[in-house]
Amino acid sequence: MIGASALAALAFLAAPLAAQTISLSPPVACRLGQDCFIQQYVDQDPGGGARDYLCGPLSYDKHTGTDFALPTLRDMERGVSVIAAAPGIVTRIRDGRPDQLYTSETARTTAGRECGNGVRIDHGGGWETQYCHLKRQSVSVREGQSVRRGERLGQIGLSGRTQFPHVHMTLFKDGDVVDPFRPQSTASCQRQTGKTLWQTNIPYQAGGLLDVGFATRIPAYKDVVAGRAARPRIRADAPALVIFGYAFGAEAGDEMRFDIAGPSGFRFQHSALIEARKAQLFQAAGQRRGDSRWQPGRYKGTVVLVRNGRRIGRQSVTTTIR
Repeated sequence: MIGASALAALAFLAAPLAAQTISLSPPVACRLGQDCFIQQYVDQDPGGGARDYLCGPLSYDKHTGTDFALPTLRDMERGVSVIAAAPGIVTRIRDGRPDQLYTSETARTTAGRECGNGVRIDHGGGWETQYCHLKRQSVSVREGQSVRRGERLGQIGLSGRTQFPHVHMTLFKDGDVVDPFRPQSTASCQRQTGKTLWQTNIPYQAGGLLDVGFATRIPAYKDVVAGRAARPRIRADAPALVIFGYAFGAEAGDEMRFDIAGPSGFRFQHSALIEARKAQLFQAAGQRRGDSRWQPGRYKGTVVLVRNGRRIGRQSVTTTIR
């Protein structure tokens, strides 16, 4: 089982790339940049701050792995497999921990088990990977089992110390943490130029939209996170027509733009300024119904996330009013 001693190894240690290297595949059975994304990278700041391997904001102090995340809890419930990033032998597993958002109320029961349900694999040559926050009762391998690259280990979950569905994968060399995106050096404020440890290139996404949808009022954040805030059909007597955007990696000064187009030339547009850095957030805008009912028909909404005048995320959605 994954115990406290294994988790203690997650202290941040920048390890140089050794002569004998490893080749990794993404540890998730999803399309990165489409139905899953990287929320956080290894913290490359040796001090009290945080920065990812390109000096970006997608990390936090002493974060030791790469977080492959799903947009909403609804996506987690559908089931997305966690797979072995390289061939090896399973050395430790844990299963049975509940899937729940980490809060001050759950902190006591999570202490010493921050990884939640997980798997650890020995790849030989001092290389190991650890996969955390798997879904309860999803672990499908046993200790001592040999696994192939891409073999299913479990599913993305919400166990341990986490507030969004993801798998946290940590890479170790001789017990020290290695960032697979920049194994030979610390963070650079330039685009990736050196060799990574990934078999194929994984593009860096500095932020973007996770979900958009229509609603009849500003939704609760918990419903947005759960993926249950959107209304595919709206009544003509609805009190308001609202569109929301759920984003990750937001920076102060970013702008979220909203646009709704409907029958008979209906148009609503709005722009909201994001005032502080946020790992995840949502914004919403809309129009109240006047004295008359909404015009029946198809409405198209578009949300765009803009940084320094450049679009970094865009999603559209439709709803039908009857």
